[in-house]
Amino acid sequence: MKVRYKRAFFVKNSNFFILFCMAKKKTVVVEEEEQGADEGSLSGRLGEFGSAVMQIADEKGISKERVLEVVEAALAAAYKKDYGKKGQVIHAKFDEVQKSANFFLVKEVVDETTREFVEETEGEEGEEVPEVTETDEERLPRFNSERDMLLEEAKKLKKDAALGDMMELPLPPYDEFGRVAAQTAKQVIIQRIREAERESMFDEYKEKEGQVVNGTVQRIEGRNVFVDLGKSVGVLFPSEQIEGENYRMGQHVKVYLVRVESDTKGPGLLLSRTHPEMVRHLFSLEVPEIFTGTVEIKAVAREAGSRTKIAVFSAEEGVDPIGSCVGQKGTRVQTIIDALGGEKIDIIEWNENAEKFISAALSPAKVMSVALHEDEKRAVVTVPDDQLSLAIGKRGQNVRLAAKLTGWKIDVAGGAKPEVTEEAAEETPALGEEATE
Repeated sequence: MKVRYKRAFFVKNSNFFILFCMAKKKTVVVEEEEQGADEGSLSGRLGEFGSAVMQIADEKGISKERVLEVVEAALAAAYKKDYGKKGQVIHAKFDEVQKSANFFLVKEVVDETTREFVEETEGEEGEEVPEVTETDEERLPRFNSERDMLLEEAKKLKKDAALGDMMELPLPPYDEFGRVAAQTAKQVIIQRIREAERESMFDEYKEKEGQVVNGTVQRIEGRNVFVDLGKSVGVLFPSEQIEGENYRMGQHVKVYLVRVESDTKGPGLLLSRTHPEMVRHLFSLEVPEIFTGTVEIKAVAREAGSRTKIAVFSAEEGVDPIGSCVGQKGTRVQTIIDALGGEKIDIIEWNENAEKFISAALSPAKVMSVALHEDEKRAVVTVPDDQLSLAIGKRGQNVRLAAKLTGWKIDVAGGAKPEVTEEAAEETPALGEEATE
């Protein structure tokens, strides 16, 4: 018999083989074309069965142990469908070496303290047997001979049996399974493989949470952008998109993986292009000194799509933290700027001295003096009159980012003129254009 499907397994059923095409998720019945076909039992086909599922699992990145659980669950479901009883718990054990399976009936060891024993009584003709209703919330579950075993009986099989133990009783092997049982096994495999795939993807992306990942724009629905990350798809909500940035189908983008949530349809991936930590991670990818810890990013202040300020520091002598981030002829920082869609980046050196740090944070403006008010954590900065608009920035952006970066409230004054606070700067129209780098 010639079969074109590689990812398949066979279940013997009279003169037919049931072929499961897992990739297409459908069942195809193929008539036996060769009279001298192998008349082996299901056990003889388990090698192909296990290999087929293993191949699918390898493609989906599922562990070998989880695959064996799927195989055993499918075999147990098929056995119970044809030869088991309702209420029974059947377990299958698959032997990888012998390519065979053994089946067991699982029963829990119980006694009068863990189960309620009710005698079955028959009513007279035409008289209904009253139903037993549970009035007590703490009522014990009823004894079921299909899944429960008395302690006395268990000790006959196992001397050290105790309450709560699970006894496995061997079941007789059978060679043939019907189509319904085979279909049941197929559904179990599909469901379990999907569950294992979702768990595998969740664990994989959970490890990448808080990192920048590469993706491709898969589709755009309204203002939501769905990005294909390889094994799963994340969503980029409008609030997480850079203002004015346009996306197109098939576009390659770098996104920050903010959060990974478990979902019935797969891991829910929340992406961002505006998160401040995206800048930090991009620098760690592009600058080896940051990746190794020689240079440290102390603080990040960002207004996505417009400007970012980062404060860097190095404790090692002879290492220029700003030069390391900029790179030769600005190649390193330019790569990051391109990844952020042309966003401007100011790199300043972090300093323990608050006055020097605040002065550097207001760059490119030149600072004359800084007066600190420790109790209010407020700083009054004096700049030359011709540097006032530069220090404040367009719509107060420069002083606002400096305040976020340093953690100080900053008031800017120019010479003898009245002070212009950070709060007032946010409400002030464009006072001047920022200096270009």
